[in-house]
Amino acid sequence: MLADPDSLGNLAQDAAESLFDPEFWRSRGELLEVTGGRGSAWFIASGARQWVLRHFRRGGFIARWSRDAYVWMGEDEVRAFAEWRLLETMTRRGLPVPQPVAARYQRTGLRYRCDLITRRILDTEPLSAALARDALPEPLWHAVGATVARLHRAGADHADLNAHNILLDAKGAVSVIDFDRGRLRTQGAWTARNLRRLRRSLAKISRDLPPGRFSDVTWDWLMAGYATDAADGAE
Repeated sequence: MLADPDSLGNLAQDAAESLFDPEFWRSRGELLEVTGGRGSAWFIASGARQWVLRHFRRGGFIARWSRDAYVWMGEDEVRAFAEWRLLETMTRRGLPVPQPVAARYQRTGLRYRCDLITRRILDTEPLSAALARDALPEPLWHAVGATVARLHRAGADHADLNAHNILLDAKGAVSVIDFDRGRLRTQGAWTARNLRRLRRSLAKISRDLPPGRFSDVTWDWLMAGYATDAADGAE
């Protein structure tokens, strides 16, 4: 297990193995909500403790044979550990990503399963949900682009940058979540690949939305924010 002792407090000793069991939190009345998606995620809430527990699940074709088991290739390759370490580095650098709390794996022979707990970024909604509700103003598109550029300047390659993994709050602050398979790397063609993936995601979710929620114009607004932040960072 990897963990931030300050975040866990007494739980580090009293309930280390139970931390990753949704039923443990349900029995304490601290399991808020279950969310869908490729992974299984639960919100945990008790006073200052506002966390997200995520059990890693496979997607795509291979999930037909194994929903949540991964091939063991050593501890350094454990998905939850890799994401925990990446988030820990990025939060130390002040980037707008979730702070990691704890991660663990359970190995059985040549396979393992894993889980991750992060701090929940409160009072936010995914970009996809915000678009479904209403059109976004130009400054907010700029903020999304600037945030992506900031992560790119730091070398953060998000393996699945999409409209569901970008969070917005009421004040216009932008955060990015779900860095499974992400990594830090030098600048290269991957930045354009991230942006293409994001644009495809926005185009896909907007197909069934009212006209104007996403268009070439709004994408240009996003890229204007991206270019401004990139230019500022180069100075």
